[in-house]
Amino acid sequence: MLISENWLRAILFWAVAALAVINGVTADEEEIDYRLPTALAPTHYTLYLHPELDTGNFTGQELITIRVIEATKQIILHSNKLTISNVYVLNREVENYELDTVREFLIIDLAEELTVNAVITLGVLFEGQLLNKLTGLYSSSYQAPSGEQRNIATTQFEATYAREAFPCFDEPAMKATFQITVVHPTDAYDALSNMNKIETQYLGENTMATFGISVPMSTYLACIIVSDFESLSKTVQTNGIGNDFQLSAYATPHQLSKVQFALDFGAAVTEYYIQYFKVAYPLPKLDMAAIPDFASNAMENWGLLTYRETALLYDDDYSSTYNKQSIAAVLAHEITHQWFGNLVTMQWWNDLWLNEGFARFLQYKGVNAVYPDWGMLEQFQIIALHPVLVFDAKLSSHPIVQKAESPSEISALFDTISYEKAGSILRMLENLVGSEKFEEAVTNYLINFTYGNTVTDDFLTEVAAVVSDFDVKQLMRTWTEQMGYPVLNVSRSNAGFTITQQRFLSNKESYNEEAEASEFNYKWSIPVTYILDTFASGEVKDLIFQYDQDSVAIAASSDVKWIKMNVHQYGYYRVNYDSNLWEVINNQLIEEPTRFAIADRAHLLNDAFALADAGQLAYSVPLEMTSYLAQEKDFVPWYVAASKLQSLQSSLMYTDSYVSYINYARYLLTNIYSEVGWTVDADDHLKNRLRVSVLTAACALGVPDCLSQAAQRFTTWLNNPTAANRPAPDLREVVYYYGMQQSSSESNWEKLWEIFKAESDASEKLKLMYGLSGVQDPQLLYRFLNLGSDESIIRSQDYLTCIQNIAANPVGEPVVWEFYREQWPQLVERFGLNSRYLGRVIASITGRFESQVKLDEVEAFYNKYPESGAGAASRQQAIETIKYNINWLQENGASIANWLDGTANPLTVKNP
Repeated sequence: MLISENWLRAILFWAVAALAVINGVTADEEEIDYRLPTALAPTHYTLYLHPELDTGNFTGQELITIRVIEATKQIILHSNKLTISNVYVLNREVENYELDTVREFLIIDLAEELTVNAVITLGVLFEGQLLNKLTGLYSSSYQAPSGEQRNIATTQFEATYAREAFPCFDEPAMKATFQITVVHPTDAYDALSNMNKIETQYLGENTMATFGISVPMSTYLACIIVSDFESLSKTVQTNGIGNDFQLSAYATPHQLSKVQFALDFGAAVTEYYIQYFKVAYPLPKLDMAAIPDFASNAMENWGLLTYRETALLYDDDYSSTYNKQSIAAVLAHEITHQWFGNLVTMQWWNDLWLNEGFARFLQYKGVNAVYPDWGMLEQFQIIALHPVLVFDAKLSSHPIVQKAESPSEISALFDTISYEKAGSILRMLENLVGSEKFEEAVTNYLINFTYGNTVTDDFLTEVAAVVSDFDVKQLMRTWTEQMGYPVLNVSRSNAGFTITQQRFLSNKESYNEEAEASEFNYKWSIPVTYILDTFASGEVKDLIFQYDQDSVAIAASSDVKWIKMNVHQYGYYRVNYDSNLWEVINNQLIEEPTRFAIADRAHLLNDAFALADAGQLAYSVPLEMTSYLAQEKDFVPWYVAASKLQSLQSSLMYTDSYVSYINYARYLLTNIYSEVGWTVDADDHLKNRLRVSVLTAACALGVPDCLSQAAQRFTTWLNNPTAANRPAPDLREVVYYYGMQQSSSESNWEKLWEIFKAESDASEKLKLMYGLSGVQDPQLLYRFLNLGSDESIIRSQDYLTCIQNIAANPVGEPVVWEFYREQWPQLVERFGLNSRYLGRVIASITGRFESQVKLDEVEAFYNKYPESGAGAASRQQAIETIKYNINWLQENGASIANWLDGTANPLTVKNP
């Protein structure tokens, strides 16, 4: 057999890699060119797939219509984990074909050169495996009420997994139309795909379903499902923007009633987006399906959205207020993608934020449009903004626009930067340019690039076209092309206030380390908003602090007492005031909390604690600020406070000041704990969210009545697990976890374990799984880890969550750390190094480590297992977090202890 040029390149690569290893150097993934050549462009796939549910195999064949862009003698496309049985090109001679497993290429050598503008048809016959995976074309199963196991087949192609189902040009810019045919069992089964079914042929035991030709789309958006699911449908009213169409929701037959909420909300939010975008939905239908085994929360396949059961199915008997909100958020996110991502797609994965940032930002608008009483625009702060500010304050972060080539690098991009930071930057941009101009730019972008691919500059060009008073592109480049964010330092001056900026890093030691080069030298063009105490209610002023300015001044008369910057925390930055200003703001907050809006109260708390944690503010400032909480009754500020109270508990657990701190934290919760009580409000969404946040904090901090209430409810139900005795869905996680914690007997754990195994509702199963992790017996927790590794008990999609739940229990943390290190090879075998979910577990397990011994253990683990795949950044984050924890105790332990013992602590005043 002739050796192709590709094989010569591969041999040369591995020879160089071998020499590198001999010399103690690991070959860098970036040395490999993972990108497809640009010589060919697919235009159409005729794809036939036959998943065999009984054997776990699948067979397929395809015809790909290809246009020749550059003269070539090779056809190179993607294929991975497939057995190729035949390759042919109509009216052309194929000399040879081979697989490059490193780059996941199928390389086809032709006898004659293909000329520019020629159109050819490539045919491939192939087969693969459905089993033991959650990517590509794979199998899932569920147990029917009769006890029978029912198998289904489904797909998950984003980001680089379409190539595991059929050979294809698996890059987002290589869009093509698809006509898909699926063979499925005739009895009780049916097939779904992106488009509507246009033909059905009965073949005895099997049926062949053919679907309509799709619009041009990227390979990662193709989808099929073979199942016995049933559905409910509803008409989406487009009000003249395109044609009305059917929205259908599919689920296992015994759970069909649980799709009604998703169906009603999905129709309403789709109608909102059609009016917001002013662009028609281009397909004839939109389906949603709840899949029993699904790695992500959901996937935006065009015309056929797939979800975890917990992300689609809602049942009043099982689902909490949070479950309801989460389902709405996930649906809004995926439906946004039908435009942002599907209709207009990023050119390459480095601009993933154009998909995910928009979907994250707009999901809050969508839910708010349908449920304005849920306060989703304020909740953006606590769910999206605050967590990413923590992540992005580390050196292990990365820019929004980030180079990624290999499958593992691409997988790693699906992180909080591409979602939450990108969404936060869009929120800041909309606030800067105004909602009307932002919406106009969005519409123009979607219209001008329909069925196309874009880069960041394309969107910014549309914004610049409607905004003329500042340089949008320059401003946004400072946010998309460099990691991190600034802190604005505000001081009083004779003429008003002076503002300077510097990069904010959560660990003081990080300022001494060499930063990755940045064109803007870690300075940002910042949209600054502010209010003064002399302003009328609702009055806000703004300015732009350019990256090349040393400082900016805000004029104010001498009678102005205070300035509050970053109004409603729309800006992606922190604010630090001089000590006198912090004191005045604190006094105002205590005297009249409602002088600041809900979002501003949450912002002040969040920034004050973050700055103190980073050693940039005396810890007495946020601690004194907490005294206003006796008057606080809103969910969003209390969520910030409750989260921080629990975080401090963990940080101070092994210090001399722990008891004093716990007493003070419990004191802060006194009023709000009495206010929320243990009775769930049927129609008060935010009160229910507040209740869970407060009860969780109260039990975590050991408030005696909270633990007693949880234990009593848990014991009553566990001894007689009837529907009448089961706690309300909103209370279940608190009752299960802290009830188990307070009654940590093996017999009680066994009872809960049996209930967990017998439970079929996916949402309830997660609540019970969380409760099992609360036991205070390390042997039971170790047993839980081993029992849970059986996929018939805990599905693969949930097992990593189980590990993290146990690690969050102080008793379970060392158990999980030992287990994780011992079982790492098995975990890699099961989930794969390219799994971003496995990659992130290390940062979660080690997030509370705070000693040099633990740091050494983590580094030893990295040395033993140097291959990190999609978890490379998470490994860096883990190291950085441990170093931060060590420094935090050294920097803040004494000052917190002094404050707790001092006269500023109201408990000290009451009990001198």
